[in-house]
Amino acid sequence: MRTRALVAASCLFVCLSFSASPVNAQQNGPSSQSNNEVTAEGRVTSVSRTTVVIRTDENQYQLFTYDSATVRPRTLALGARVRVSAGSADENGTRVATNVEVISAAGGGAGNTADKGAQAAPVPQQVRTAEAEIRRESRRWRLGARAGVGFDPELFTFGVQTQMGPIFHPRVLFRPNAEFAFGEVTDLIALNLEGIYRFSTPYRGGVWTPYVGAGPALIFIHQNFQQGRDIDFGNFDYETGFNVLAGMQSRSGMFGELKTSLWSGPAPKLRLIIGYTF
Repeated sequence: MRTRALVAASCLFVCLSFSASPVNAQQNGPSSQSNNEVTAEGRVTSVSRTTVVIRTDENQYQLFTYDSATVRPRTLALGARVRVSAGSADENGTRVATNVEVISAAGGGAGNTADKGAQAAPVPQQVRTAEAEIRRESRRWRLGARAGVGFDPELFTFGVQTQMGPIFHPRVLFRPNAEFAFGEVTDLIALNLEGIYRFSTPYRGGVWTPYVGAGPALIFIHQNFQQGRDIDFGNFDYETGFNVLAGMQSRSGMFGELKTSLWSGPAPKLRLIIGYTF
């Protein structure tokens, strides 16, 4: 029975990892026919600390993101005409800008006449969604919730987490979390001081970003093999363990991970967790 449960959990995790469907932003203008480096001109319709959306003269909307190597002005005004050079597109059509140059200020300069005919064009929902996901992912402090199952012993788990960073490196995050678990004979409270490393920054990779992580675990565990449940905090034994984990997280905030605890006594040897980071 336990082997079947482990196989089912592994299959569920694999399905979760590949269940995302790409978001295709509207980028069909002449400047974006290839996945290679492109240069696009247009009016700024939206701008944030990590993104800029422009509308080209062909009435196409393009979403670009920034990284530490992007050369750009300190501020960008809505309506300003810009020229953006960018690298290859990722899975949802978003490109990382390498250079952003202001051609003319908002409402002026050559090319404004051609741009007036596109004023009523709505921003595609795909572009808005991708932009919102990138902005959410770029927050330096986020809260989340998680739930899952543990094996050996079999437990149901739920908990809360916080995500801070990046720290030391753009792909490194500190993600402490608290877990509460209960089963037929075992109850557990764990404080996990984990850090994770993402294999790509979320706005440079695909919709889903793989990660690995590790960190110490402070575990309070109680086991009762007698009938009936008589639990108070005085019945819990303390264990110190070390967690190793791997998972996938989407731009929307959904994540799934597999985690094992080392040197942690009777704590679950394997946990399958799904959750959401707001």
